[in-house]
Amino acid sequence: MVSIQLPDGSQRDYPGPVTVAEVAQSIGSGLAKAALAGRIGRGDSARVVDTSFVIDRDTPLAIVTEKDPAGLEVIRHSTAHLLAYAVKELFPDAQVTIGPVIENGFYYDFAYKRPFTPEDLTAIEAKMTELAKKDEKVERRVLPRDAAVEHFMSIGEKYKAEIIASIPANEDVSLYREGQFEDLCRGPHVPSTGKLRHFKLMKVAGAYWRGDHRNEMLQRIYGTAWATKEELQQYLHMLEEAEKRDHRKLGRELDLFHIDDHAPGVVFWHAKGWSIWQQVEQYMRAVYRDNGYHEVKGPQLLDKSLWEKTGHWDKYRENMFTTESEKRDYALKPMNCPGHILIFKQGIKSYRDLPLRYGEFGQCHRNEPTGGLHGIMRVRGFTQDDGHIFCTEDHILPECVAFTTLLQQVYKDFGFTDVIYKVATRPDARIGSDESWDKAEAALIESLKLSGCDFAISPGEGAFYGPKIEYTLKDAIGRHWQCGTMQVDFSMPSRLGAEYVAESSERLTPVMLHRAIVGSMERFIGILIEQHAGALPAWLAPVQVVVLNITEAQSEYAREVVKSLQKQGLRVESDLRNEKINYKIREHSMQKVPFLLVVGDKEKANGAVAVRARGNQDLGVMPLADFQAKIAGDIALKV
Repeated sequence: MVSIQLPDGSQRDYPGPVTVAEVAQSIGSGLAKAALAGRIGRGDSARVVDTSFVIDRDTPLAIVTEKDPAGLEVIRHSTAHLLAYAVKELFPDAQVTIGPVIENGFYYDFAYKRPFTPEDLTAIEAKMTELAKKDEKVERRVLPRDAAVEHFMSIGEKYKAEIIASIPANEDVSLYREGQFEDLCRGPHVPSTGKLRHFKLMKVAGAYWRGDHRNEMLQRIYGTAWATKEELQQYLHMLEEAEKRDHRKLGRELDLFHIDDHAPGVVFWHAKGWSIWQQVEQYMRAVYRDNGYHEVKGPQLLDKSLWEKTGHWDKYRENMFTTESEKRDYALKPMNCPGHILIFKQGIKSYRDLPLRYGEFGQCHRNEPTGGLHGIMRVRGFTQDDGHIFCTEDHILPECVAFTTLLQQVYKDFGFTDVIYKVATRPDARIGSDESWDKAEAALIESLKLSGCDFAISPGEGAFYGPKIEYTLKDAIGRHWQCGTMQVDFSMPSRLGAEYVAESSERLTPVMLHRAIVGSMERFIGILIEQHAGALPAWLAPVQVVVLNITEAQSEYAREVVKSLQKQGLRVESDLRNEKINYKIREHSMQKVPFLLVVGDKEKANGAVAVRARGNQDLGVMPLADFQAKIAGDIALKV
């Protein structure tokens, strides 16, 4: 007798071993048809298995369908195999290597004698659709490692044989077959290819075998797969929108910045881009000032011995830029924390001084791989709105609660209202005692509860020195950007000898809270550009107003309007060229200027302006003073 416990709390008994598919069928034919896999067990010990998996003991079971996140992963995993199947059908000489699931899709790497073309991708996708319609059964078998190596060598798949040969000799391996194609895989897979209906191949890229540049270059085909047609269409629409909003494209078109091979991973800011930077920095500087932070500035180059004490030299050195002078080793700082501790250590600090909040627009450098660099979103040289709070254990909870409230207001001012919260807990490679980690994790979790935030736990994803809250923005087209962080650190202050005098006159080590709201200024500005598709709100726009004359007769009045607006503190330009007014309006509209003011003879005579707001909105003619009041209100409200 085998007893199955279902998610609704009910129980079903079977006279002997039973497959997941048979359990689904016994519940109902609709569920049997929808079943993609099964989830055996509960909690951390649960695992997803094929519908053909035989259950021979009492266990909890959930039938996995396309509505389950695990079902989508099974679909994508199986679609990667369908891709390899189609490639082998069309290009029998191609060799298959690996094909994992990735965010929003999958890829598969192939060795082939010539580059795949866009026309090849179209043919491969059509073949995938043809094979899926055959609805061929996907079958699993298990072989000893050496037998599997021999099998793949016999069919000319040397890469697959090499992968299997790296598995310990005493282990068996599982293979999955659909039609004439068989592949190495742990599974699980959909029960038949007919379950794979909503996919699209995206692009081809190069990839080194096993990620090693010393190995041969393979061809990586990327694809996406979804449970429904609607989800696939939504994703493709999002990609189309993302391409329009690409900050690199807009950076060129709006003359904001550029990246140059003479300084890979570092940004050259143009005047308009630097104006945006200044607005963000001055806003964040006011946040520091209004919330009890002391703005400080630390050096960029620090001695190796400091990084050894903090643990970075052992655990982070491959990401650090190093140099040598007069037989001393130095590193460009990848973060600002140690410098703030050295500032804290100057002079005697009392418990009355705590919590002590330092803030810095600190320039950092990290040796990111060239392949990972991406416009101003992923760079080697960046500036953080970095802050550190030195406090006692009793301060941790209220400081974390206050920080979350502050962060929410900042994000709202920048146009982000949807924030995702995660608590990243202790990784395997870490410093500090379990007791300190227990306290730190508990404080972060409790702070989010007190702030009324729903949150998830990300096991093992904390920094090596402490757990953290990760604050992730959801943008206008549904993408996620992790920006803010709050980290509790019991270790680094003691490693660098930071102390304060307690009320009892004892010398104690403060707790250090690492916090950032926008994170990397470069990346955040890139996010802002994409969030607003380059049409930044008036308070952030590099040029807020352009004044346009219709004829030379209004040139002097246009200059007076510009001066009046500049006295108001606005960023204003004029366009007095001898060009048709519609041409000038169109040109500045393409530059996404929030307001265009057109002045003709009537406006000049009445001290007025004809106002056109971005998006081809005609706001009509109004006295200049009324427009000044309107834009001042927009800036104050950050709309």
